[in-house]
Amino acid sequence: MNDTPQIRLALAKGRVAKVAINLLEKIGWSFPDYSPGSRKLVFEDSTGRLAFFLVKSPDVPTYVEKGTADLGIVGRDVLMEHPAKVYEMLNLDIGRCRMCVAGYPGTTFSYNRKLTVGSKYINIAKQYFDSIDQPADLIEINGSVELAPVLGLSDVIVDIVETGDTLRENGLDVLTTICEISSRLIVNQVSLKTKTDAILPVIEAFEQAESGD
Repeated sequence: MNDTPQIRLALAKGRVAKVAINLLEKIGWSFPDYSPGSRKLVFEDSTGRLAFFLVKSPDVPTYVEKGTADLGIVGRDVLMEHPAKVYEMLNLDIGRCRMCVAGYPGTTFSYNRKLTVGSKYINIAKQYFDSIDQPADLIEINGSVELAPVLGLSDVIVDIVETGDTLRENGLDVLTTICEISSRLIVNQVSLKTKTDAILPVIEAFEQAESGD
């Protein structure tokens, strides 16, 4: 067992990490040093074979691509917005939601009129509007994106929608759904080859937990 390499897992901070840690414990790993208020940066399980650390969601693919982490759990929205050379292994169905175009009801798209689009997902928005040949002027917004159409900064927004309550409370509506979003288990391409015997049991445990076995 001492020859087994330690597997490092990068988790996106927030709700995804909370659910992922609970899932890890459910499938057999315990982290005695972990608590939500801890100032530690890296947490090892009781066997020392698995360790995780918490980072901002856009950084997860970077840590995995560069090999600092062997595995990562992060939303599909991040992988779409910040493409990385990693393998996407499993859909964990954590944090399910939709990536949508939203605006005032009745807002229409037109080839003859450029839309002003507010979003923090600039790459996703560009790819979508390019795919439907809709001219668009993209404005990057990192705060309350729903404010943009309300205050006239943009015609529509591209954002994640869970319940849609915030949109409705501000007179907005989902105009179209771009794609479904949930968290994915990703793996470093080199690690999958060089640490196969250590990584595959972790992936299989996640897979069994998702299937309910």
